[in-house]
Amino acid sequence: MSVQNQIDISTILDKHPISKRQWFIVFLGFFVLGIDGFDVTAIGYIAPALIDHWQLSKQDLGPVMMSGLLGLAAGSLISGPLADRYGRKKLIIGSVVFFGLSSLLSAGAWNLSSLTFFRFITGLGLGAAMPNITTLVAEYAPHRYRSRLSTVIHCGFNSGAALGGILSQQLLGEFGWRAVLVAGGILPLLLALVLLRCLPESMPYLVQHAGNDARLVRLLNLFIPGIADKDTRFYTTEPQKARASTAKSLLHPPYTLGTVALWLTLFVGLFSVYLLSSWLPLMIKDAGLTLSQAVIMGSVFQIGGMMGNFCIGIEMDRWGKHQALILTLSGSICGALILGLCTPSLFLLYALILILGFTLNGINPGCYALAAHFYPTSIRATGVGWATGIGRLGAITSAGVGSLMLAAGWTFSDVFLFLPLPLLAGALAMYCKKRTPSET
Repeated sequence: MSVQNQIDISTILDKHPISKRQWFIVFLGFFVLGIDGFDVTAIGYIAPALIDHWQLSKQDLGPVMMSGLLGLAAGSLISGPLADRYGRKKLIIGSVVFFGLSSLLSAGAWNLSSLTFFRFITGLGLGAAMPNITTLVAEYAPHRYRSRLSTVIHCGFNSGAALGGILSQQLLGEFGWRAVLVAGGILPLLLALVLLRCLPESMPYLVQHAGNDARLVRLLNLFIPGIADKDTRFYTTEPQKARASTAKSLLHPPYTLGTVALWLTLFVGLFSVYLLSSWLPLMIKDAGLTLSQAVIMGSVFQIGGMMGNFCIGIEMDRWGKHQALILTLSGSICGALILGLCTPSLFLLYALILILGFTLNGINPGCYALAAHFYPTSIRATGVGWATGIGRLGAITSAGVGSLMLAAGWTFSDVFLFLPLPLLAGALAMYCKKRTPSET
């Protein structure tokens, strides 16, 4: 075998400019997470309408919120090891189809209990989509751009959530809350058809599974025309410290401290984001604003998040992954304190919510990108999936805590004065993460 016929699949894309096909994968990832974001936050936008339709109290919505988040956590935890075993593409398409069909079932809910069940199974698909599309995009990104491309697709999540707020406002007024869930079911099914035809399997995944040389030749030539032929042999120089795609391998050295730090940071990050995403419209409405203003405020938070998602990856590539995340956490602490201590005008409130959305929403995609750097291909989907799943436990906790806060009569200011406490724990965990071995 000649040297010319050997290609290191783990570094070959680093030696070439980003191709149009790589950008197209990023584009697809953006849309997957856009529809994911629409479906995840839909329940928050229709919450006031559910209260009126079924004559509920705000606390009654706690189980609905929590069931969806529980499904998100379970989907993330289950899908990661499956993607490391069976491939990223199969899991991504399957999850998109699953949450599309489940959202349509949710639209037919006849009472609160049935909606709670349907939101759980919808969450399973939603939870599986995010970590696996993040993993796939990271594996097609040149190492020097991996953070920014892994995080820029999460702008899709916030774009979908923000546009979902605007669309929900129109659909709620014209057709009622069921129409919002119908839209959340049709869109992913249409996207799945595009993914089936256009989304490639991960090349680093394929090279670690025997019998894929012909497929790798075809794929690599799409990205770098003429570089490979039938005589080409593929290998990887990526460290192979963990072969088994199990959660246990994430806690073995040298990943132990880094894994725990990532889990804790994502726990508090998702706790904070989902506390505000799920309950912010109701908190704003209780503070004296109209329902329309409350929904728009939720969209402003998501728009800020989209901007934060875009910037956090650039910051990580330029300043260092850990430093950028610590700075983002610190900015979130400051923003929450200002909102808790001040009583701003409506215009200033919009501006502050935008800024907090910018900093707070950057934490989680930054951690996903860091996880994609930290773990090797053999356990990358498991690592990203479990980090996401553990983080979802923070989101689940936020549903219960938010319900208790409202029941206890916590004000808008009280909630924002509380948020700096968990965020500080996340900043300390990320500081500890700096002590772990270098990422792959």
